Amino acid sequence: MYDVVISGAGPSGSQCGEVLAKAGYSVALIERNCEWRKPCGGGLNHRILDMYPKLRKLGLPVIKGPIMHSADYHELDYIAGEKSWASVMDRLNFDNFIRDIAVDAGVDLFDKNLSFDFLLKDRAKVGIKAKSPSGIKEYRGKIIIVADGMSSKLAIRSGLRAKWKVEEIANAKCAIIEGEHYLEESLVYIYFRSYKGYAWIFPLGGKRFNVGVYTFAEDNNNYNINELFQEFLRNPNIKNLIPHQDKVIWSGSYPFPTGGVLEKALCDDRIMLIGDTGGFVSPVSGEGIQHALLSGNIAAKTAIKALEIEDYSKSMLKKYKSHPRIKETVRSFKMKYSMRDLFYKNHGESLNKIFELTQKDPEFKNNVLDIFFSKTLPNKEFLSKFQ
Repeated sequence: MYDVVISGAGPSGSQCGEVLAKAGYSVALIERNCEWRKPCGGGLNHRILDMYPKLRKLGLPVIKGPIMHSADYHELDYIAGEKSWASVMDRLNFDNFIRDIAVDAGVDLFDKNLSFDFLLKDRAKVGIKAKSPSGIKEYRGKIIIVADGMSSKLAIRSGLRAKWKVEEIANAKCAIIEGEHYLEESLVYIYFRSYKGYAWIFPLGGKRFNVGVYTFAEDNNNYNINELFQEFLRNPNIKNLIPHQDKVIWSGSYPFPTGGVLEKALCDDRIMLIGDTGGFVSPVSGEGIQHALLSGNIAAKTAIKALEIEDYSKSMLKKYKSHPRIKETVRSFKMKYSMRDLFYKNHGESLNKIFELTQKDPEFKNNVLDIFFSKTLPNKEFLSKFQ
């Protein structure tokens, strides 16, 4: 019996468990496979680095900013000041790093446990059933946190949400490759495409780099992600940067949600959904680590208040989804979602024009960067350029 049972030991689950354990509560953290590497670019922005200061001592690449490319290869760069804008880390190493911090805080980690159903008592959810090498395990808790990704069986069984629709997800493929390259190791490279999606190259230090592509919405059906990945690697513009793709260290494919936060489906009696499970992934960039950590942190603080007064009802737990930072994330995602049609209009021609104009007009460039990297909405003058 635990105070809180968390299914999923990725960033959201580990952060949630750490906060709860540091507050003195017993936590079971259930994970299918701690050696699984989520296919991901592994970009860590400065907010993540600030949340885990020990990351800065690992000798990770110091990223000063992104250099973005439209479909016709016009460039738009954003270089931060003296403080590093971000870093990049192998996702397996990152997940294990923050998982270890949660365990050090007092969380009980149960690896090789696949959550598949809830334990019920008088129709109330009182725990989780999981398949383990030694048979079915039962973990009981006063509060259940579901953090096991967009394909979570528990999220569906909870009745809080249905399976994702094709227009609500993205399909991605990425790989860690080794070879001589001409990448500037203080930059990350983003390539918007003529289809709905983008590609990336993230230097990992030395001769290694992370390469990936993704599609979203209806273009999940219109394109084959494996073919797009190979086409990207063969593209002459890309070969100029990474001509020697000598060895694939690892590769993988994965889906992730891009429809925004499921704000109406984040909690019920005794249960909360966090991370990818709750849709905490940016609809434009696909960035999810920062938002996963935020949702895990706020859910943990909500659970602490509920445990203090022994109230695990939906009316109590909805303080999670009504938290100002969660509501701010919801608003931000809605804005970004509304911008996607502009960015990808006419098979990338709109973004081609936007990036071309930024090279001629510094003030306009600053406006575009504000839209990409802050919560600024495009004004009428901006939109009038694309009528």
